[in-house]
Amino acid sequence: MTVTELPSVFTTLESEVRSYCRGWPAVFDHARGSRLQDVQGRSWLDFFAGAGALNYGHNNPRLKAALLEYLQRDGVVHSLDMSTGAKQTFLERFDEVILRPRGLDYKVQFPGPTGANTVESALKLARKVTGRESVVGFTNAFHGMTLGALAVTGNSMKRAGAGIPLVHATPMPYDNYLGGQVPDFLWFESLLEDSGSGLNKPAAVIVETVQGEGGVNVARPEWLRGLADLCRRHDILLIVDDVQMGCGRTGPFFSFETAGITPDIVCLSKSISGYGLPMALTLFRRELDIWSPGEHNGTFRGHNPAFVTATHALDYWTDDALEKSTLAAGEQIERALGQLVDEYADLGAHQRGTGLIRGLSFEAAPELAGRISEESFRRGLLVETSGPRGEVVKLMPALTTTTAELDEGLQILTDAVHATASAR
Repeated sequence: MTVTELPSVFTTLESEVRSYCRGWPAVFDHARGSRLQDVQGRSWLDFFAGAGALNYGHNNPRLKAALLEYLQRDGVVHSLDMSTGAKQTFLERFDEVILRPRGLDYKVQFPGPTGANTVESALKLARKVTGRESVVGFTNAFHGMTLGALAVTGNSMKRAGAGIPLVHATPMPYDNYLGGQVPDFLWFESLLEDSGSGLNKPAAVIVETVQGEGGVNVARPEWLRGLADLCRRHDILLIVDDVQMGCGRTGPFFSFETAGITPDIVCLSKSISGYGLPMALTLFRRELDIWSPGEHNGTFRGHNPAFVTATHALDYWTDDALEKSTLAAGEQIERALGQLVDEYADLGAHQRGTGLIRGLSFEAAPELAGRISEESFRRGLLVETSGPRGEVVKLMPALTTTTAELDEGLQILTDAVHATASAR
């Protein structure tokens, strides 16, 4: 596929902060399911899915029909946190389909439209409940671009953008960060129990069960259970950031279900609206709801079109069909990546992931991942990179991607890897 230059308005008027458009130079115009088209009619398979915001694909027809009907009848669009019929229906359906079947007695907060909003509200609530300031995060974590979220984020480039010291946060080693050389949480618990360690007792620990931006690092269920136990024994709140991995990305609706833990606070965004519309939720144990009215607010907490599509997206979770198909699709990707790992062992190739979050890492040649992403784009596939050195090709197809589309995309990826490796 011939790559063309973008119209000059994007380079002369839009800020230099733009990123995805640099690697994917196309003016996209049409999208359906797992395919995107540009204004020239060129087509790409999308294994990016809006960075996890499009788990049910582009313009999902059942969600689109509900959205169009709501708008056509002049349903309320903007309402701050006023009560609306759309919000009522979503809350009732969310409780019926998601919370009660899992035995989760959570209150639901609408903190604003983004993942960073839910993380900020979770951190603020944890500090308010406990009266403590410090929060523990993990190496290679990513929680958002606002100041509180950045403080518990590991990426040095993103942290540097804050322009001020990022305080009241302490990093701890994520699962297998030290290569299994020390027992899980030995360092963390030693600091907690030693009055001379200098570690202020934290209000909370915030963790991703799978670090997407950090390089598709998957925490073992036993590690997550150990973390939950440590938090419980030391009276520390456990926050799970499920912004990218929730809503079925790893198989079950919540990514922490496999580990059998119940976090004190859960952050959801991205695919919770089901349609790519801005929406976020902060879930927390009922007894933690000590907010004063308006203490955490925002203009776009009540985006009713998102409530409408989110309600209909929950139809996918009335049985386990989507979970099973997601796990089967993940195994399909695992087999294809396994062949590439065997073929390029000399480049330090290995795969990571679970469900439909997968990564192909090149430890001995980290620059290859970015080149493979570029070559994939030229061949008709969108994949991004992640990891501290950009060394991981990251695959996040929609959960509704068909087996045939997965085969097609994986063949494009395989061809792109062969072409890129041979050109070294």
